[in-house]
Amino acid sequence: MLELPIKKINLKEASKVESGLTSGHRMCRGCGAAILGRQATIAAKMLDTEVVLVNATGCLEVASTIYPYNAWTMPWIHNAFENASATASGAEAAFKVLEKKGKIAKKPKMIIFGGDGGTYDIGFQSLSGAIERGHDFLYICYNNGAYMNTGIQRSGGTPLGAATTTSPGGTVVPGKPQFQKDLLQIMWAHDIPIATGSVAYPKDLMEKVQSLLEHQGPAFMLVDAVCTLGWKVEDDSAIRLSKLAIETGIFPLMRAYKDNWELSNPSKRLMLRPESKLPITEYMKTQGRFKHLFKPQINQELIDHFQSVVDEKWERLVAKVRSE
Repeated sequence: MLELPIKKINLKEASKVESGLTSGHRMCRGCGAAILGRQATIAAKMLDTEVVLVNATGCLEVASTIYPYNAWTMPWIHNAFENASATASGAEAAFKVLEKKGKIAKKPKMIIFGGDGGTYDIGFQSLSGAIERGHDFLYICYNNGAYMNTGIQRSGGTPLGAATTTSPGGTVVPGKPQFQKDLLQIMWAHDIPIATGSVAYPKDLMEKVQSLLEHQGPAFMLVDAVCTLGWKVEDDSAIRLSKLAIETGIFPLMRAYKDNWELSNPSKRLMLRPESKLPITEYMKTQGRFKHLFKPQINQELIDHFQSVVDEKWERLVAKVRSE
């Protein structure tokens, strides 16, 4: 079994808690990262402890704190792209000293928010170092699949075949030619609790946030965050696409600590058997960023490769779960 507390969220009670991210910010309509910000901060507020937020530069930071306004109602620190984990490390160390000296009653918990650019790429060194030092925080990466804040450039979290401004989709360049970095496996190799979460299933996500926050030491959560602008989808598509990512096996819901792995099944309609997964084309054909792959002049090879990698990763995940 997982060596983590199993939290249970009452959604009726959660609905009465004010989010730490207020309305009136300038995130795009239907933004997955904004939905995550609300769900995660509600979960944090339901715990009997103070929580400090650290936010790497990115969509969630830029659009929520346009000077002179700030949409956050909790203690909140802004950092550059690359140093969110370093900033959190220093703050957490300072809180330890203040607690030891009796200047504060209890050291607050910390949540770091970072996008895929600030986590998979630019901020990875800072994150890995902070984990190695054992600082007490929950790092939540919202992966919207590109550097959406700076012009939709490809990142280490951009999926295979997706069109971005630096990996355009066409007959010459069929979108991004590489599969995205397997960040979860990298985080697991740090020997810390890890989990995935989906805004389509708030109860599951919020319970994981609370469990990981109560762990003493570093923990990591990866969240699939639909970007309506970069993915070229409708404003009301975040929940539907988040569910499709799960049902196709592209983004399984899971959590793990050490060698203990669990698959989450927050919906009875979610089939976890490999043979029951939907084909990835059901997910891809709904998004403009993959539109070029379905044109007659583009062959099926890249889509088939994408499917084979998803299937392989799914089989490996299921094998880890079954080994328990």
